[in-house]
Amino acid sequence: MADPVFRGLYALPPGVDFAHEFVAGFLDRMEGQPPEAMARVTIYANASRTLAEMKCAFDLRGPLLLPRLLPVTNLDTPAMLGQPTAAPLARRLQLARLVARLLDARRDLAAGHSIAFLARSLATLMHEMQTEGLTPAALEGIDTGDHARHWQNALAFLRIAAAFHLDGPPVDRPARQRLAAETLVRDWARGVNLPPGPVIVAGSTGSHGATRLFMEAVAALPEGAVVLPGFDFDQPLPVWESLEHGAEDHPQSRFAPLIRAGGRPARWTDTPPPVPDRNRLLSLALRPAPVTDQWIAEGPRLPDLIAPTQGLTLIEADQPGQEAEVIALLLRDAAEREARATLIAADGNLIRRVNAALDRWHLRPDEGAGQPLSLTAHGLFLRQIAALFGQALTIDRLLILLKHPLTVTGSALLHLNDARRLARDLELHLRRNGPAFPDGMCLRDWATRGDGARQIWAEWLADLLDRITPLARDRAPRPLPDRLHDLLALAELWAAGPGGSAGDSKLWQDKAGTLLRATVDHLAEHAAEGPSLGPTEFCSLLLDELRQHSVRIEGGAHHLIHIRGPREARIVGEGTVILSGLNEGGWPQPLTPDPWLSRQMRAQAGLPLPETLIGLAAHDFQQVMGLEQVVLTRARRDAEAETIPSRWLNRLTNLMTGLPERNGPQALAAMRARGNAWLARAAALSRPPVTVGPAVRPSPVPPAPPFRELPVTDVSLLIRDPYAVYAKRVLGLRPLPSLRPEPDASLRGQTLHAIVEALVASKPAPDTPPAELKARFLRLTAEILLRDVPWPATRAFWAARMERIADRIVADELARLAQGRPVVVEKRGRVALPGMDFVLTARPDRIDLLHDGSVMIYDYKSGKPPTDKQIATFDKQLILEAAMVRRGGFDALGPADVAGISYIQLGGEGETHPRTYSPQLESENWEGFVRLVAAYLSGEIGFTAMRAPEQTGYAGDYDHLARYGEWSPADAPRPERVGVEKRNGHG
Repeated sequence: MADPVFRGLYALPPGVDFAHEFVAGFLDRMEGQPPEAMARVTIYANASRTLAEMKCAFDLRGPLLLPRLLPVTNLDTPAMLGQPTAAPLARRLQLARLVARLLDARRDLAAGHSIAFLARSLATLMHEMQTEGLTPAALEGIDTGDHARHWQNALAFLRIAAAFHLDGPPVDRPARQRLAAETLVRDWARGVNLPPGPVIVAGSTGSHGATRLFMEAVAALPEGAVVLPGFDFDQPLPVWESLEHGAEDHPQSRFAPLIRAGGRPARWTDTPPPVPDRNRLLSLALRPAPVTDQWIAEGPRLPDLIAPTQGLTLIEADQPGQEAEVIALLLRDAAEREARATLIAADGNLIRRVNAALDRWHLRPDEGAGQPLSLTAHGLFLRQIAALFGQALTIDRLLILLKHPLTVTGSALLHLNDARRLARDLELHLRRNGPAFPDGMCLRDWATRGDGARQIWAEWLADLLDRITPLARDRAPRPLPDRLHDLLALAELWAAGPGGSAGDSKLWQDKAGTLLRATVDHLAEHAAEGPSLGPTEFCSLLLDELRQHSVRIEGGAHHLIHIRGPREARIVGEGTVILSGLNEGGWPQPLTPDPWLSRQMRAQAGLPLPETLIGLAAHDFQQVMGLEQVVLTRARRDAEAETIPSRWLNRLTNLMTGLPERNGPQALAAMRARGNAWLARAAALSRPPVTVGPAVRPSPVPPAPPFRELPVTDVSLLIRDPYAVYAKRVLGLRPLPSLRPEPDASLRGQTLHAIVEALVASKPAPDTPPAELKARFLRLTAEILLRDVPWPATRAFWAARMERIADRIVADELARLAQGRPVVVEKRGRVALPGMDFVLTARPDRIDLLHDGSVMIYDYKSGKPPTDKQIATFDKQLILEAAMVRRGGFDALGPADVAGISYIQLGGEGETHPRTYSPQLESENWEGFVRLVAAYLSGEIGFTAMRAPEQTGYAGDYDHLARYGEWSPADAPRPERVGVEKRNGHG
């Protein structure tokens, strides 16, 4: 019985189902062998996913004794089996300690990166050096004479880190992998420790030095074989020779060293690829640059391109949302036809969009990568808790935690639904009443006005806030174990709830909770190796660790539709395959800048160049393009600008466009036509069945009288935007205050008003020394800012503003006191309109009674005061207050003559701005106001939206209610009676 043929280098072309075709070729070679011969074979595969597919392929062949199936990244020699392997996390934390010390001394080297990022990138660099068999001496040969000072400083540190990390016994897996490969090569070359049976390496491209070394050694064994995936058999020998001198971004460049060592590979099986002529097209399109001469020489020798591209569809959507929708439709179509479909995507955002689109039809694909732990509910919860350290607690961040599904899930005293209801009630209270930074005191005050459940919940929350409030000052570096302990303790308290325990909560339950527990336990186990961190750096470290783990949701996924990453492309072998996000920066993804070594420095050290990653991605692309049915998708625009097609797609379309004699342009047009048909289907599916026209410009006419009272401050609004008065005064709607209060213009105006009102309330005498009055003014400023403005930076800025105008404010105030005395300060007045069921109200900032018995009306303005022209057209507040004074609208004054109106500016230079006033002007404005109100009270006119906005950029609180945007101020309003009582069944 002949021995099976396992010797040398083999390959399979792009497009074949690698795992199943490999098994087919393996079993053909094992034909006629006894069953136990199979068990003597050891197969090393490139990844666990490939091993799983191989096992499925073996299962389809019936009962068999299987060979040993191992990952190629798990090499060991008998001498190394007893040596312990260091935990990668512990080693990375040790590097983080070095990085932290570096940044303490040279913060400029950080370039905005966190310690966690720099430590991971440094660990990756150390692993690359170990995999390539480089020692710290490799860094000594780097010449930095032509480099910036930054690179010279980085290299000096890198040499220290390399000496620390690389010297000593091999405790890291990459170092052990390299040592094992070198040991096996040396032993096998001398005929020592030969494997007891055949050895095959399958599916690996040899992209890492240690793996490539092992593959060369296996190929040289008497019973050893290497089977390469996606090998381009159509590529000419001169091109292979050119790959030995660079071209790292070429899809076949990883095979060049193997071919140089072992010769051109033979075919593992005789099965042809699904579309051989398309492989020829792709081989030519992806030639290493420059390619124009090769296209001209070899392009005409290609076959007619109509048939090879019959299974290609090119979809060019307008934007990413449309791309996701058409991909979802393709997957749905496959599920309906009970056909297999696989989406290959490198962009996580696109995957989330596709999943959201599929959710409309309750379809969930089998997602190989799963969901990152950092984006699960459990991961987000822990990240939100970590963000409590070093920052003041704001309303929005408090509510994010209170409404989180893990909060109060272990309480024995409070039902979860009650906790959610109370969180909603607290949100409304805090939005309307504050404070901007909630604490335990405000919660206890709120709890006194509620039922027993509120008191239990609020007392628990108040105790938590008492604990959290001091954490805002926790900004100094602290030991990593202490930070992790405090984080977990606080997270368990939040999850437990009133009278509950963390064990009863959902924090550590489900797959995500179990994985989160294991992750933080592993971090706690090695935390002592890490540096002391501030809260921001700790959050970065936590996020970095959570991102390394994914939660795969089992059950409920459709068995025919799949989402895979680009690295899994080589094991996709059947059905429709969708290559998505084919834009530069999408696929291939942009290279991450190396903060330690420049491209030239990496080359001098003997490390792989960054373009190697582009080459690996190109190989994945070429693999999938060989399948029978392939859909290529991209979006012409993203959120920022027009996109650039992926370099591989660009090359393919350019080559086809330049081959009219091979029907290239016609084939490309057919690919786009098939894509446009899918775009049209997706657009039709998104189009509502009934067309809804745009809303008309509203002008509601409510039953008379629509209101019986109006403050004088709303008169300008009634002139400019009557619809806003309708929504506010007739419907009683008020905009909900912001979830996160900010020191905006409204708060500034209120605060500065309060300061000058407090100054007036202190009743200074006309003969008060200016210096004394200024000191009083600045003291009141400091007190009110401290009371009403919780943002220290804003307090300082506003205090400086008031100090700048203090002399002018004091001088003008003493001048005013010499002419009279303030009688009305923020006191409400009212005047009824004769013959109408209506009252005009006002609350003036200040009205002074002058020595001659007349009055002067003042208004404080934190911004720019209105001009005379604005007063004549829109801003009627002071002129109408003057009319109210003349009619005895203020009890403290009675009817009085008005001497004038002025604005006191609480900004700029602190000037007082008098405005034009006369009894005749007052009378004209009063009569105009009476006519205006009468028209609205009688229902003569409607409350037209944006009747006369002062500025084209005007934005009101009720624009969304008026559906502004569906109409413009140039559209004619449509009056419509609303709220009419029904009588006898008729409206």
